[in-house]
Amino acid sequence: MTPSRPAEALDWLLDKSVVLGWSKVGPAVRRLWWPADPPPDALRGKHVVVTGASGGLGLATAAGLAALGADVHLVGRSLERLHEAERTITAEHPDARLHSSACDVGDLDAVESWCAALVGEVPSLHALVHNAGLLPPERRTTAQGHELTLATHVLGPHLMTFRLAGALRGGRVLVVSSGGMYGQALPEHDYEYAEGEYSGVKAYARTKRMQVVLAEQWAQHLAADGIHVAALHPGWGRTAGLDEALPGFVKVMGPLLRSAEGGADTTVWLAATPEQWPSGRFWQDRQPRPTHYGPLHQESAEARQRLWEFVREQTGVPAV
Repeated sequence: MTPSRPAEALDWLLDKSVVLGWSKVGPAVRRLWWPADPPPDALRGKHVVVTGASGGLGLATAAGLAALGADVHLVGRSLERLHEAERTITAEHPDARLHSSACDVGDLDAVESWCAALVGEVPSLHALVHNAGLLPPERRTTAQGHELTLATHVLGPHLMTFRLAGALRGGRVLVVSSGGMYGQALPEHDYEYAEGEYSGVKAYARTKRMQVVLAEQWAQHLAADGIHVAALHPGWGRTAGLDEALPGFVKVMGPLLRSAEGGADTTVWLAATPEQWPSGRFWQDRQPRPTHYGPLHQESAEARQRLWEFVREQTGVPAV
């Protein structure tokens, strides 16, 4: 459904208010004009991967995709928690086709091994959903020495995307970013956050900004393979992770927070809709959104290229 001019004006007001647009009020109003739901069997016979699938938005995303008939590959650090997620999904969708495997997305060696194994088992993927995320209170590093938030949100997803690109020909790559990225500029250097006093919230937000920039770059590099890429803002969703990381925010905003299913809606829609949506855009509530509001935090072409070169050098892909 194409929104009318009054609907466009109301959508604009919701977006600019932030609280209304990002809370559960946004989808409650926007569903009056947003695009139709995918057909009930839209993903029948198709394989999709969801990282960070053991709980929260990832679990809700996996459940939504399974309900549409997909073979869903649940990825997380704990196989025990993934099996628990499987039980949660099958309790509501008894016919769900689920496959769990453990992989720490922040560990580049683990990502390499996991991708090689998956390609050997599943030569064709319809969608890859990068949902794994964390917000550590102090600076931590991975087995390869990378700052944990950077490795989990940026380096691991980049490596996974290009290692699975052959299987994803004609498919979709979705990056669950955050509205927090609006408050941070793309770093000019120090991507590993080694300088100054470390802030988990800032580290989270700036890697979410990196995700949005990378998604635009992935769209360009993967276009020849017919792979569509989107980054998206799920809105303010109530999850156990948010309760733990930002209890003060949850206490204030709790009644207005979206459910995990509400936060997963746009991810599921982008993965399953038969519509050909534009690649490389940033989405919320089934509609493209600006990546900047005004001149604040707009990055230069040089800064974008430096990020690309840094990520390519740390992961080794794509090869020069």
